[in-house]
Amino acid sequence: MPRSYDEIVNQAEELSRVFDEDFEPAVTKEEAAVRAAALRRALAESDLGEAVAAARKAGVPWDRIGVAVGTSGEAARQKYRAMIGKEKPATIGR
Repeated sequence: MPRSYDEIVNQAEELSRVFDEDFEPAVTKEEAAVRAAALRRALAESDLGEAVAAARKAGVPWDRIGVAVGTSGEAARQKYRAMIGKEKPATIGR
């Protein structure tokens, strides 16, 4: 037999009381803040990798990319090369 409107409301209120009184979050708010910050950092790294890939595709040299990300061109190349796929080997004097 279907439940009445009052039965449904009473059950919802009881569930609300249970969660208000007995519910302990699986993580503290501080741990949740750390997790959220780590997620934002991962998203920013992904965005940066995509921007580096687009810059390289447009012909921006590694030394300029390095300046943009606050490192040397060689460090930028080492970090982001794998993210953007294989590149042509560098030539001497380049």
